[in-house]
Amino acid sequence: MLTGMHTVADIFCVGCGSIVGWKYEIAHDKSQKYKEGKSVLERYKVSGPDGNNYWVSHQAHVGGSDADDA
Repeated sequence: MLTGMHTVADIFCVGCGSIVGWKYEIAHDKSQKYKEGKSVLERYKVSGPDGNNYWVSHQAHVGGSDADDA
């Protein structure tokens, strides 16, 4: 991407472990500060190649947020 330097964190599926997007942690350019704290999910990775939603199997552990662990 050509919108400047950013520090990002991966967003992953707790069901399968795949990276499905990213969250903007820090924007180093003042004009990009509005992105901080925002997330981007890749539709293809969330919805699947044919547009159908992926489903987590009943055996998979689906956890809460990091705040739940504190």
